[in-house]
Amino acid sequence: MFGSPLSARLERCSRILVAGAGGGSDVYAGLPLALTLREAGKKVHLANLSFSHLDALDLDVWLFEDVAEIRPDTEARDWYFPEGCLARWLAMHGQPSTVYAFPKVGVRPLQAAYAKLAAYLDLDAVVLVDGGTDILMRGDEAGLGTPADDMTSLAAAHALDVPEKIVACLGFGVDAYHGVNHAQVLENLAALERDGAYLGAFSVSRSTKAGALYLDAVAHAQAELPAYPSIVNGSIAAAVRGEFGDVRFTDRTKGSELFVNPLMAIYFAVDLDALARRSLYLDRLQDTVLMRQVHSVIEAFRDEVTPRPPKAFPH
Repeated sequence: MFGSPLSARLERCSRILVAGAGGGSDVYAGLPLALTLREAGKKVHLANLSFSHLDALDLDVWLFEDVAEIRPDTEARDWYFPEGCLARWLAMHGQPSTVYAFPKVGVRPLQAAYAKLAAYLDLDAVVLVDGGTDILMRGDEAGLGTPADDMTSLAAAHALDVPEKIVACLGFGVDAYHGVNHAQVLENLAALERDGAYLGAFSVSRSTKAGALYLDAVAHAQAELPAYPSIVNGSIAAAVRGEFGDVRFTDRTKGSELFVNPLMAIYFAVDLDALARRSLYLDRLQDTVLMRQVHSVIEAFRDEVTPRPPKAFPH
């Protein structure tokens, strides 16, 4: 009862990459897991699919093609740079402070970038982290949320030759704004359980060191970028603090009604390869080079399918 398939899998790993799948501030959603693994003696690296203009960075920042090595002193060329913000926070807390960043590209170049980084770091595990749960959508749901970035990362990681590959989602409910039906999220998790691919769930608690540090990291990011704080991580942090309902922490949510609740503070973990195999269109993304091609493929696929009707929670 006190163990889980996720902990059993990661216990035998020593060099782990925790990577934000959906871009933006998704890497922050991986922070509680990464810090917990570091406390357990694992060598944990952080990475993110970046929404920043990485092409403007100095040449010496680039470790490989499409892999930038962001450090606390990396000079930003963009007003929105969560990777740099996180690197500075990590250094302030005495943590290994490099954050690897991938540009927004299609599956083929991102797959090559992941492969180079995996070999360079000699990884034995990759954990893709989604802030939200839309990475769990297989394609025929009522709404897919914002799938392009998540699916590009999923397809790229699926091709890696790494012993352990896992997807962890934190922020159940935050994708409702983008049309995700969360009864269908649970339906998909049930299907993954039947496949033997559901690895369990666990809460982020503010009473733990990792949970407290996560709250501090989110507050630090909000202070560095007060005009554009992460709604996803702000909602998760509010849930970790025990807040409930329509919590206000930024004017970005003005006009929307939030439903912050304890489920937002729970990680749901699944086997990455099994999740990729359940996708109805992931194979169509393999030859994409540009992110706009990914969007076009997904739009074309959606034109072909009849979505499953949304379901309401019965309680």
